[in-house]
Amino acid sequence: ETKMVDVSQYVLPPETKVAFLDCETAFKGLTDKEKLYAHYISQASWYGGLICLFQTSPESPGIYLLFHKLFGSQSVEELQSAAEAQGVTKDEFHAFLIYAAGILSNSGNYKSFGDSKIIPNLPKEKFEKILMSSKAAKEIQGVWQEISERVYSLVDRQRELGLGKKGTTTYYSSNCDLVDAKVAQEFMSAKDISPYNTRLFKTQENGKVVYEVRLASSSSADGDLPGVGAVLGSHDFTPKETGTPCVFKVTRGDYSDLMALVVENLTKAEKYAANEMEKKMLNEYAKSFTTGSIPQHKEGSRYWIKNKGPIVETYIGFIESYRDPFGLRGEFEGFVAVVNKEMSAKFAELVNQAERLLPLLPWPAAFEKDKFLRPDFTSLDVLTFAGSGIPAGINIPNYDDIRQDEGFKNVSLGNVLIAGYKEDKISFLDPKDAELFIKLKIQSFEVQVGLHELLGHGSGKLFIKNADGSYNFDQESVVNPETKEKITDCYNENETWDSKFSVISSSYEECRAECVGIYLCLSTDALRIFGYTDDSADDIIYVNWLSMARSGLLALEFYSPETGAWRQAHMQARFCILRVMLEAGQGLVTITKTTGDDGKEDILLKLDRSKIIGVGKPAIGNFLRKLQVYKSLGDVDSGKKMYDYYSDVHDREEPHFLSLRSTVLDRKQPRRMFAQHNTVLEGDKVGLKNYEATASGLIQSWMERFPAGADLDQKLTNLWQKEKPFFTD
Repeated sequence: ETKMVDVSQYVLPPETKVAFLDCETAFKGLTDKEKLYAHYISQASWYGGLICLFQTSPESPGIYLLFHKLFGSQSVEELQSAAEAQGVTKDEFHAFLIYAAGILSNSGNYKSFGDSKIIPNLPKEKFEKILMSSKAAKEIQGVWQEISERVYSLVDRQRELGLGKKGTTTYYSSNCDLVDAKVAQEFMSAKDISPYNTRLFKTQENGKVVYEVRLASSSSADGDLPGVGAVLGSHDFTPKETGTPCVFKVTRGDYSDLMALVVENLTKAEKYAANEMEKKMLNEYAKSFTTGSIPQHKEGSRYWIKNKGPIVETYIGFIESYRDPFGLRGEFEGFVAVVNKEMSAKFAELVNQAERLLPLLPWPAAFEKDKFLRPDFTSLDVLTFAGSGIPAGINIPNYDDIRQDEGFKNVSLGNVLIAGYKEDKISFLDPKDAELFIKLKIQSFEVQVGLHELLGHGSGKLFIKNADGSYNFDQESVVNPETKEKITDCYNENETWDSKFSVISSSYEECRAECVGIYLCLSTDALRIFGYTDDSADDIIYVNWLSMARSGLLALEFYSPETGAWRQAHMQARFCILRVMLEAGQGLVTITKTTGDDGKEDILLKLDRSKIIGVGKPAIGNFLRKLQVYKSLGDVDSGKKMYDYYSDVHDREEPHFLSLRSTVLDRKQPRRMFAQHNTVLEGDKVGLKNYEATASGLIQSWMERFPAGADLDQKLTNLWQKEKPFFTD
């Protein structure tokens, strides 16, 4: 069953670093009322974040329960003494801690960035010895027996997240495949049910296929779904996809116990909201999490957009769809952050200048939104980020209709940028480039994040045919710049970007935004906003382009030759951009195989600074225009054909990317894990706890976040046991 698998790709190496996400200075600047508001939303976020365990793999909740009971029963030091007395070495115990910290910081046993499985970096019998030498040994024995095989398993289907035979997912029962996902989408579009907060389970009854669409909510009751109508219950359905009649049951109450804790804390936070807008926002979120209605969450998001420049910024719900193999279902995340006024001033200026910068983009004016909806753009220091991973920048909400017609917000997460993007060794660059790269990486990335989020995700129009037959663009005058023909095909009213471009939508959109970033950073106006003029501006441009090209090479780590699949949306996007740069020719980018100082195979990537404007800009501009045109028209065929072409990793021509992949893997550096603060109620005030930037510190922060109480563990156990029958390979 298992081919020779390179196990080193699935363990977290011993040198994996932990960064502490420090928000102390910003938190101290808040009033008591603001601290209480931040505390209760943090609580709601952390409880909701536990849902990610159930959205990752069948064993993730069990692994979490195991560690929660284990570390809840004694300190790390006591456990280490007990384990060493049983013959476990210091290195083995360290590997055990790194694995535990990795599970907690990724909210499950698959990497949040890369979607590949994480297995312990020590022999199974030593792992067991540690468990059995602990005070919790008796209590955890049963859980360990249930999950031990899957914890270590690297059989084909369990090595990465995916649908059907291609991988593991718990958004769908394990008997679902791509056809089932398409059938469900057809049904949900017909009933106007958003997939964001759903999972799909397939069974058989009386010889008929029955699909259960489960909505996440605290209520399991029958009744109408606010904003959608009478969709709960049973429906006969014959999909065009297969032509075979089937039954759909729409139910709610998925993760109901956890959703109830989210609602309870949001309701408490409402008392400490700064204004009516925030109260209404929290109220709508609470309603949505109670009923399972996405229209209510959209309503909350509308208030959120209108709540400009709050001191404490927050967003919560089923948001990013990167980890659903079909690209539609959202993962739970919630964050609380405090505005960094100094950096936010630069971003506010970028918003002010946006209308001057948008016309520089390489598509006709008709393909731009009718009116630029001036968003809030702030730099935040994260206090709490619950979910499977922490990004450096965000553009939300992901509801296209709201983004196009009503607005959005951008945030750059300043303390994440600083803590998470330090690199100790810079691979694949010559010493001079590496030195400049280290000096300017964070500054250039700040510029890239700003342009990517605001003018990347915030730009471009979708052409829509309304229900009454009218269009949201002038059919007479607007032509397709690629074919010079009039536009006949576009989105129908109930189609969205995600639903049309499904599997490639996340990565394609990230690619478009990344291209906007490197294209617009060539504008002197854009760079001046961030304070770069003269030579410093040239250096920022050079490092930004160099960083993008190098990321495209590093991206090979996130490609699986066995399945031909990319496991990370942003990295696939960066690889496509590197391909476009290489295709531009004229020596813009060169990639050469070399031998490193250590005598092993190495790679040298060079970017010719003098060719960025003359060769790089037109190449990226042409590619970006096509990305936008296909997106605007909903032209899936052309868009997918082009994107698949650039995403293809092969050895048919230089630089032989498939062969280079092994060198990239040999020289990869582990991503940092983040330890975060806890907020604690002390009477009617809120205090802040800090933790060490170590695996033990990270584990301790989780133990204190959810004090070992039978109640929460019991709720998690019940939920886990209830859904287990759906996930048997």
